[in-house]
Amino acid sequence: MSTITIRGLSDEVRDELKRLAALNNRSMEAEAREVLTRHTLVNSVRARADAILAAGWRLRDAGGPVLTDDDLYDETGAPR
Repeated sequence: MSTITIRGLSDEVRDELKRLAALNNRSMEAEAREVLTRHTLVNSVRARADAILAAGWRLRDAGGPVLTDDDLYDETGAPR
């Protein structure tokens, strides 16, 4: 585990973090950890999804096959 120190945090951000922590029954440290983790993971997933979409567009533009929902999901909606 790593430790970081965040300097120069505005009072407004600190107060909002404190409010969110209380709302979620967490310490400010635990809330900050959750916010940073969630933000980092969401952006990581978004970046991978963007890369996959871009590859699909390049394949489509090159005349390759285009996947549809039927290729990705079965009749019940579950991933293939």
